[in-house]
Parts: sequence; structure tokens; C-alpha cells
Amino acid sequence: MASTSDFRNGLVIKFNHDLYSIVEFQHVKPGKGAAFVRTKLKNVKTGRVLDNTFPSGTKVETARVITIKHQFLYKDDFGYHFMNTQSYEQVTLEEGLINAPHLLLEGQEADILFHDETDTPLNCEIPSFVVMEITYTEPGVKGDTATNSLKPATVETGATINVPLFINQGEKIKIDTRNNSYVERVK
Repeated sequence: MASTSDFRNGLVIKFNHDLYSIVEFQHVKPGKGAAFVRTKLKNVKTGRVLDNTFPSGTKVETARVITIKHQFLYKDDFGYHFMNTQSYEQVTLEEGLINAPHLLLEGQEADILFHDETDTPLNCEIPSFVVMEITYTEPGVKGDTATNSLKPATVETGATINVPLFINQGEKIKIDTRNNSYVERVK
């Protein structure tokens, strides 16, 4: 158990029969009335963010979670298979637990969040930026850099990303996995 004075960013609490991570919090002491804590809570499983206000001193139940580095092995009909990089144990995750499954390459590392008491995986975060090679896109035209026009490009995993017109097939690009957008060309 923890009280509102123990709140910190990243703390995982049990709230409304689910696990939530504290994204942001603010202690408020109004001139009139009792103090309270305004929070933004992110559901660990779904990623949905909600605002909630706790009266100051409220007791909440904390959940112990651990993040373990895993390496992506392969995908099949049963799900996505990952291997713990220290113990070499394997775990299979369903697609809904991974933040950007269409950008997973074999051998890529990811952080899997486990509930410490039940040892069940809660979610999987791949790195914020990945570098991938373009396998297909329409040819670029020299000098086509004046406008912010975009064209679709297929990357190694089969995902389609919108890229600027000057990007060609065979080039490597950096992709932001949080919003599936082109960041820059990589040499």
C-alpha cells in the first residue's frame, strides 16, 4: 500500500480492478478545502490514458512490475515469440500486447513488462525508433524536394510507411514506432 505522497511517474497501481501506470501527477493545495492529487493514469494493458483526482492521503494498492529485455525470434499462428536475453527462456505474446507489431524484425530487442506476482506479460515496447530498408516504392524524381508531398513505401517487415518523394528503393530510413512516421534517411 502507498499513499498519494508516494506517487511518482512510472509507479504502477491497482485502480478500478486494473493496472495503471502514473504518467503525470500534481499535488494541489487550494486556498479553501482539502488538498488533492490530480493524476494522469495509463492503462498498462490497453494504453488508454485517463484523468483521475485522489484526495490527499488516499491509500492505493501498488503493483510490482519488472521490465525484462527480450529478443524477437519469429511470428507464427500462436503469436509473437520472444527470448529472454539473460535466461534464454521463451515467451509467446499476442499481437494486442505489442505497441507496433508490424515493425518487428527478427533479432530486434524489445522490453516486456511483467506483473511480478503472477509472472504474466502485460505489454511489450519496441524501441521508439527503428532503422529499416525500403523494399519497394515508386522511383523518386530528382529535384522533388520543394513540397511536403509523401508517397507510400514498403519496408522489410511488409509495413507501409509514407515517405518523402526523394526516397528510393534500397535506402534505409529511420521510423518512429510511436506514430509510424518517417523521421530521416540513414546512410
